[in-house]
Amino acid sequence: MAIRPLIAALLLLLVSVSGLQAAERRTAVVDAVAKARKAVVNIRTEQIVRRRSSPFFGFGDSIFEQFFNDMLPSSSYKTQSLGSGVIIDSKGYILTNAHVVEKASKIFVALTEQNKELEATLVGEDSRIDLAVLKIVKSGKYPYLRPARSDDLMLGETVIAIGNPLGLGHSITTGIVSSTNRRIQVDKNFSSVFIQTDAMINPGNSGGPLININGELIGINTAIARQAQGIGFSIPIDTAKRVIGDLIEYGRVRHAFFGIVPGEVSSTFTRSHGDDGVLVEDLLPGSPAETSGLQVADVILAIDGVPVASTEEYYSLLQTYTPDDRVQILLLRGLQTLNREVLLAALPDGYELSYTQRTFGFSLSEKHGLRVEKVTGASAADRVGIQPGDLIAEVDGIKLTSLTDFKNVIASRLGRLPLSFLVVRNSRGYLVKLP
Repeated sequence: MAIRPLIAALLLLLVSVSGLQAAERRTAVVDAVAKARKAVVNIRTEQIVRRRSSPFFGFGDSIFEQFFNDMLPSSSYKTQSLGSGVIIDSKGYILTNAHVVEKASKIFVALTEQNKELEATLVGEDSRIDLAVLKIVKSGKYPYLRPARSDDLMLGETVIAIGNPLGLGHSITTGIVSSTNRRIQVDKNFSSVFIQTDAMINPGNSGGPLININGELIGINTAIARQAQGIGFSIPIDTAKRVIGDLIEYGRVRHAFFGIVPGEVSSTFTRSHGDDGVLVEDLLPGSPAETSGLQVADVILAIDGVPVASTEEYYSLLQTYTPDDRVQILLLRGLQTLNREVLLAALPDGYELSYTQRTFGFSLSEKHGLRVEKVTGASAADRVGIQPGDLIAEVDGIKLTSLTDFKNVIASRLGRLPLSFLVVRNSRGYLVKLP
């Protein structure tokens, strides 16, 4: 009879020893994951694809196909995609990649602690920055991970990438920071700055959080280089924090008005100074740059500590800011290095159209399309032969259907010169560059 108490005591001892061993194995990574994991969600999207069954299939733009298109029966099917996201406040706002929810007709999220999916809505997105904000439809208090900061990251610092790619549990990888400001060319005219780590990130983990060893949210993981082995990229949380407010309030990122005409510096400048930069070729009247003391011939070396070596880098970086943001400008004036703080502004009402008239030399109206209303004599438009009544169909390859479209394109390209315009007259198109 005395054996049973002895066995029980031995079992208690083994459990106690096992518990001590587990406690000894509890590292800072384990603590960080425990702090962040409940806020990581799986995102599943549905997209309805409609297709018409045409007897003229294969004839391309057949006149028969166009004529009968609306009369033909159609079929539809659902496609699904999976990704990850992170809840950033208790109301259920979720930060993720824009490409995770691209063209989604329905969005569902799954939390680790729940056995069911919850419907979410798209609040706002910006495809160029590749960020989107969702909101869980059902009201409640949700576990969240508040955005921290990424401007104090150190090379060699340990970071953790978390995803929930299948809704069944977490995918966790660790790595170290190898670059805090790695610039990657995302498309032909746009580059972005990323945190580069060796934490593996796959498409299913895209949109999930990158955290530091304290469990703080420092980045949003994005799968942008599938061909790269052992390299992960994350959007710095400081970039996300600048645009989250706009995504929630406006559904988009508003254009920030800086107000210079940028140009490339000469190779002689680069050789003599050892730095690239962006030349201030002109200042737009009344702009934040002008009122902050920037001058023509200044060379901008960095914006908020991020080097800018070309006009494309300048434009790409500026698109991650919103009106009322303050930016620190490092510039070179002659042989003197200066710092200037610039308070970015929203574009004044009608500024895009007055800029068009002043810079290119024509005004527009929405009459039977986007038509040239007036051409200023001896202007750039006048020199290439643009006439009142001409249709402006595209700017920089972007198709236009309204004056709002035109204003949005111009707002995103203030100071970017020249611009290409597709002008249509008598059913014939002419591509011109202005000024």
